Amino acid sequence: MVRLLGILVLVLDVVVVLDIYRGNMDTERKVLWILIVFFLPLLGPLLYYVVAKSR
Repeated sequence: MVRLLGILVLVLDVVVVLDIYRGNMDTERKVLWILIVFFLPLLGPLLYYVVAKSR
């Protein structure tokens, strides 16, 4: 069960990083969001979709 959760978090992070990479924003913002997702694996993607996608 713990492995499955870890795999799901990894897949979510990869999907979000790809979305950030393909997004239409400055390079500095992309790097910042990727670092946030990297250091906050569960909270980072949620923050990205709530804050950055709403713009």
